[in-house]
Amino acid sequence: MATDTLKSTTGASGASAVRRLLLDNGALTALIALVIAMSALSGDFLTTDNLLNIGVQAAVTAILAFGVTFVIVSAGIDLSVGSVAALSATVLAWMATSQGVPVWIAVILAVATGIACGLVNGVLISYGKLPPFIATLAMLSVGRGLSLVISQGSPIAFPESVSHLGDTLGGWLPVPVLVMVVMGLITALILGRTYIGRSMYAIGGNEEAARLSGLRVKKQKLAIYALSGLFAAAAGIVLASRLSSAQPQAAQGYELDAIAAVVIGGASLAGGTGKASGTLIGALILAVLRNGLNLLSVSAFWQQVVIGVVIALAVLLDTLRRKAGATPVAAGAGAPGGRGKQAATYIIAAVVAAAVVGAMSFLHNGSSSSATKKVGLSLSTLNNPFFVQIKSGAQQEAKKLGVDLTVTDAQNDASQQANQLQNFTSSGLGSIIVNPVDSDAAGPAVLSANKAGIPVVGVDRGVNKADTAALVASDNIAGGKLGAKAMAEKLGGKGKIVILQGLAGTSASRERGAGFAEGLKAYPGIEVVARQPADFDRTKGLDVMTNLLQAHPDIQGVFAENDEMALGAVKALGSKAGTSVSVIGFDGEPDGLKAVKDGTMYASVAQQPKELGRIAVENALNAAEGKTVEKTVMVPVKVVTKENVAGFGG
Repeated sequence: MATDTLKSTTGASGASAVRRLLLDNGALTALIALVIAMSALSGDFLTTDNLLNIGVQAAVTAILAFGVTFVIVSAGIDLSVGSVAALSATVLAWMATSQGVPVWIAVILAVATGIACGLVNGVLISYGKLPPFIATLAMLSVGRGLSLVISQGSPIAFPESVSHLGDTLGGWLPVPVLVMVVMGLITALILGRTYIGRSMYAIGGNEEAARLSGLRVKKQKLAIYALSGLFAAAAGIVLASRLSSAQPQAAQGYELDAIAAVVIGGASLAGGTGKASGTLIGALILAVLRNGLNLLSVSAFWQQVVIGVVIALAVLLDTLRRKAGATPVAAGAGAPGGRGKQAATYIIAAVVAAAVVGAMSFLHNGSSSSATKKVGLSLSTLNNPFFVQIKSGAQQEAKKLGVDLTVTDAQNDASQQANQLQNFTSSGLGSIIVNPVDSDAAGPAVLSANKAGIPVVGVDRGVNKADTAALVASDNIAGGKLGAKAMAEKLGGKGKIVILQGLAGTSASRERGAGFAEGLKAYPGIEVVARQPADFDRTKGLDVMTNLLQAHPDIQGVFAENDEMALGAVKALGSKAGTSVSVIGFDGEPDGLKAVKDGTMYASVAQQPKELGRIAVENALNAAEGKTVEKTVMVPVKVVTKENVAGFGG
């Protein structure tokens, strides 16, 4: 009887220990489970190239998140890190190229820019008494605006010597991964071994108690936000190095990923807990999720849903962990031997991961089939009907030809698109179709596909500094010129017009605007009274046009660089649209063509997006099969007006 009781007690104790281990290491447990699941579902996941891709894709988020960890541990928040990263990279590129400053000085200035932004945040919070949310939200806007001002909305080529940060050592080990590891070790050292690190936990645990105990809380916060700015600058430099260019719109939304990584890693938004290893695991979880969902051909829209659910579950797990009395994750806060237990936990995790790798490799061994008819399509965005039409045309042609087509949405983020292209490359697809967010930024990722022997087809926009088997496109510059001619003819060669510009930094906006400006040179009687960006968005087109009408109520024409902005302008103009004011859009999307038919829009410069998608898939398959394809396939652009809209097929 005594023996039975002992066994029961031991079993309960063992179950309790396992439960406590899982609760104390929830993020690590989740990462292992995620790796096992993705390995079982995709034979392409556990390849060496793909695992290195995951490391590279996690690097920028992790470096940003390390800086944010300092802030969150001290019960603050920093929403500006994405914009600060873009600004720092832009300063480096601008100084080293346009201003002729030596590269090493430009790097110092870029880092100083990040630190300065962090100090401004710290001053506003500590001495200005602004809530961290408001202060850093203001810096988010200021940083992004300065980045656009310095670059004039266009990407700036990155210095070759710094671009090596995006390369590999020995031809296989990515430098961004090394930078991530180094920054992680620095974070762990600061949190666990320094006075400022201990101050962060004290401030986050109870700021008033920390102040009464003699801590100079205001000065400590200055240092904390300066560190966050420093890490943001480092992340921006690594990101720009990967893309070989400083993108003024880079790292948009990355602050949310960074915060999510810290929270998933076990830190509390209430402050007082958090550690570098947890943040790294959180960043890896996000990278594994995105990578695995790409490999599994999950819809880009559903990917956002899944990631949101994971973040919510992470916070829920943190709540359950606290209720269960799990050990806090404050660095150095454990009992004697705690570090040994933590090391043992990581060793066990490594053993489990190695076992999974071996098992799944055996499971998928020899299971892969010919990839010739597997094609990946990376679109710059699916929030614009024009690109949705490209996708529709591509899917219809893929179904007709028996092609397995995987479509991803880069959400106008050049870095995210680079990740998607790397995932396609490591999957060993037969060919890849890319609609670049930016022609320069897509180059390095396409170059990797070139080295892997995978043919790449560009659609709508070309790729620079890499080889494409074909480019299927309409001429945006020629389309802009046609738009200018149509406007001038409609207005009789004279009148006042405004221009609604697209998303700053995108090649489509630059080229359409340049073509329209070139075309207007033949019509000196046409006066452009205002140019304002509306980011290719219908709602912004409505708001910007409403504002412009206050200053210029007597305009006779509007040229919008896409149909979405044109439709917003039509709404703002009301009864003036199609009567006293002529509106010309660009793309030939269904809603735009309907407005042309109804007479509220005078014309749309139509590119036949479905045809672009169809021809791109056809050429991608031919290239994968080794057939000869034309280097450039031009799909005709035409001005669609009320007179010919009925016969236009799109």
